[in-house]
Amino acid sequence: MSAVLVEDGPDKGAIWHFGEPVKEQRALEAGTAWADLSHLSVVAVSGEDRLKWLHDLTTQFLTDLSVGVWKSAMILDPQGHVEYQFNLVDDGTTTWLVLDPGYAETLVAYLTKMKFMLKVDVRDATDESAVLRAPGATTEIGGPFALVPRDEVAQMTQTFSAVATQVGTWALDAERVAAHRPRIGFETDHKSIPNEIGVLNGAVHMNKGCYRGQETVAKIYNLGNPPRRLVMLHLDGSDVGFPAKGTAIENDGVVVGFIGTVARHHELGTIALAIVKRNTPTDATLSVDGIPAAQQVIV
Repeated sequence: MSAVLVEDGPDKGAIWHFGEPVKEQRALEAGTAWADLSHLSVVAVSGEDRLKWLHDLTTQFLTDLSVGVWKSAMILDPQGHVEYQFNLVDDGTTTWLVLDPGYAETLVAYLTKMKFMLKVDVRDATDESAVLRAPGATTEIGGPFALVPRDEVAQMTQTFSAVATQVGTWALDAERVAAHRPRIGFETDHKSIPNEIGVLNGAVHMNKGCYRGQETVAKIYNLGNPPRRLVMLHLDGSDVGFPAKGTAIENDGVVVGFIGTVARHHELGTIALAIVKRNTPTDATLSVDGIPAAQQVIV
């Protein structure tokens, strides 16, 4: 069956599914699936100081990053709010940052300002490199991934398709929501801090030196709980439509949060990641556009 494409949002133009999303999800779970993620942006950082420099700027421990090992990381603003989220890999000469469309230009501008006298070079490499979700068991950051020259995507497509089932973002989103992995712009807003979204000891390394925004992360981690928390919602699946990203979540008519990614999982039904106020009772049945939603606590 021909591919159905995503019509809007950051994944616009990417493959949504091939008509059999349940089959695609099962292949993904079995490690026999691959996906074309070439719509994502890529930023390249080269130069001998690159790993120490990125270590100092991001939330991840990178000084000893091995070649070929993928990590997730973030860059925060001075108040600890999430500004950028990406996965990265180093090939021995260049570190490649893979991030959602729409963020590369400002990220390159920020990184360029922070070069000072260090031996680093930053460029938008989206036109030269692309990332694919490679066949294999799902990793903690949603991989395995393959970074390839953009002019080799067609060849790699043939290679992967010979041994695995191609899947779309429907299957990937269902797996991500079930695994509780937040995505910038979906489970975050301008106030989001890492403590709220379940990335501590993941994208945010808790045993490294100072980075921008670390004071907020450390203070809230040591002294108290964040004002909001990430939850997974189990929505009443009788409604055919999905609540839109950002739809208000209510508890007895009072707005307590917003919906992020909604997905239809082949076993769990209609599920979603969402952000709610911390004081929302964990046993409360919430409402999203009139649809009942039970919580599963993550943070």
